[in-house]
Amino acid sequence: MSDKHREVYREEAYELLGNLENTLLELEESPCDMEIVGNIFRTMHTIKGSGAMFGFDNIATFTHEVETVFDQVRNGNLLVTKDLIDLTLQARDIIKSMLDGETVEHKIVNQLIQSFQALLPEQQDLPTRGTNKKYEYETLPPNAPITYRIRFRPSPYLFQTGTNPILLLNEIKGLGECRVIAQLDLIPTLEDIDHELCYTYWDILLTTHKGSNEIKDVFIFVEDNSEITIDVIDEGDFGDTTKRLGEILIERGDITKEDLDKTLSMKKPIGELLIDAGITSRDKVHAALVEQEHIKEIRKKQQKDESVSSIRVAAQKLDKLVDLVGELVTVQAHLTQKAGNERDPELVLISEEIERLTEELRDTTMSVRMMPIGSTFSRFKRLVRDLSRELGKEIELTTEGAETELDKTVIERLNDPLVHIIRNCVDHGIEAPELREALGKPRVGMIHLSAKHSGANVLIEITDDGAGLDKDRIWKKAVENGFIAVDANLPEKEIYSLIFAPGFSTAEKVSNVSGRGVGMDVVKKTIDSLRGSVEVHSEKGTGTTITLKLPLTLAIIEGLLVEVGRHFFILPLSVVRECIELTREDVEKAHGKNIAIVRDELVPYIRIRDAFRINGPVPIIEQIVITEIERNRVGFVVDDVVGEHQTVIKSLGKVYKHVNGVSGATILGDGTVALIMDVARLAANVYMNEGGTVYL
Repeated sequence: MSDKHREVYREEAYELLGNLENTLLELEESPCDMEIVGNIFRTMHTIKGSGAMFGFDNIATFTHEVETVFDQVRNGNLLVTKDLIDLTLQARDIIKSMLDGETVEHKIVNQLIQSFQALLPEQQDLPTRGTNKKYEYETLPPNAPITYRIRFRPSPYLFQTGTNPILLLNEIKGLGECRVIAQLDLIPTLEDIDHELCYTYWDILLTTHKGSNEIKDVFIFVEDNSEITIDVIDEGDFGDTTKRLGEILIERGDITKEDLDKTLSMKKPIGELLIDAGITSRDKVHAALVEQEHIKEIRKKQQKDESVSSIRVAAQKLDKLVDLVGELVTVQAHLTQKAGNERDPELVLISEEIERLTEELRDTTMSVRMMPIGSTFSRFKRLVRDLSRELGKEIELTTEGAETELDKTVIERLNDPLVHIIRNCVDHGIEAPELREALGKPRVGMIHLSAKHSGANVLIEITDDGAGLDKDRIWKKAVENGFIAVDANLPEKEIYSLIFAPGFSTAEKVSNVSGRGVGMDVVKKTIDSLRGSVEVHSEKGTGTTITLKLPLTLAIIEGLLVEVGRHFFILPLSVVRECIELTREDVEKAHGKNIAIVRDELVPYIRIRDAFRINGPVPIIEQIVITEIERNRVGFVVDDVVGEHQTVIKSLGKVYKHVNGVSGATILGDGTVALIMDVARLAANVYMNEGGTVYL
């Protein structure tokens, strides 16, 4: 088996295991929903069957034990319990470890298998099949085997998926007395044969005590791309009569009754008979045949279109595509600049057309990278379930806005920050059930995850209805650990932001869940690296809300290109609110303070020239780009505003990794490098330094 096929199995198995975890948690809430049980069984069967086919025998053997238990559940012979859910979640984790190539101790696997087998009822105590009203199965009387006629016609492209049909046929043989007949009439001549295609299909006669659902389960992971028919031809009441050959062919669908009658009477085709009888003309018969063939072709084309409606693409290929689109955007900007300088109308038209196509390609490529954040949200239900049990708490996790889309890179890096925040909500936020009841709160605590779009950003809120943050306690710990001075005067928002300081913790003791003061520090660093921001709002005794503001994408953004001296800078357009002029008179009216009056409101501003120590003459009229940072307006003074610019973000080298106020760089059309400003950090740094200078 090729490594390519094994890797495809791994990808599909990871996806199935992710869905399995969510389905198990749903089943825990609705233990009588047999539709969910059926989904779990089919997932296990797919993992087992495909695992055996692609050489993952350890996974197939282990999964078979879990599948056996859920087969009893779906047949109404076993109830869904907390123990079953716990064991299956553990089994899911072990299967994932096997997929990852990790070594799993045989002792652990054997103990889990024994636990599953202990759940199985004694064979003689099993109730009659078909008694479960929510998930009907056919009732099979004892000692009454049924004979089935099965036709398995796989897709011609079966081999290209790495599927071996012989393994499926062997599994069918294991269900009872079986005969398999290979049909070879579709195999072309030797010069026309394609060795990668499957031309053979099979007719199977199976006599078994099993029901049709067990037969369908064998083909469960090829049924979408195969033609499978299962018909009962004998229900066990064997008689002396034997069907004629013609009758069997008609039942099998190989011929029609008309075909049989025609052959027996040796008559001409119906078209020829109608023409000879003078009932219709040859042209009309030909038109009817053309119509018949046309309908067949249309339906075949529709089926083909449906079969290729989606494809699986490697992440590396997608990243390469985004990189190429970024380079194309840079070249397009160069072309636009060149066309403007040449003043050639024909070149300008070509440039505008290329710009339009580039924007469409950019937007399409970015949309392909976008993923719903629900795939990340769903992971935390298991986390909250396990942590709440470990800590003896009762907590329910709810989500909202799971369909909100974010760049896949942002989603991948968002997992760890959310884990740290939720762990703190469970450990520090939500109180014990008894304490909550004493405080007049519901016994079950709530953690709510929500996501929504806000312009070019996404807002993610994590809210709990727990004890809230103790502002005085945070202040006391910050002073004790030397984070702030005793006489410092900080607003409430800045006091809450101290929880993100490295090593800061208000926990009295260190637990397995939290208390070391490293989690929230990781949150802040990760969100900052994503060019996002974190905001905390809390009320003591009521709860806490942590809001993460993140950009939609990290690859290409809309920016505002500005110039200071001979240097160019990019400000993210998502934070820009307006641009106004700054004259010498305005500066004099401020009496040396960096403050501008905008529609009767005071707006502080930062001189980019001073912050980056750029020399050169200052223009008589400067420009203030007013931005909004954490709901506060801050201006940035520049020499000139060039205009909007599609910004392809390039990472800075290791030498400039820790430069404050700069989040990256981009290349302009003429090859000039422009720095992308981190406006939030630049504003914070300038206010913290009396000299107002960012040292490069």
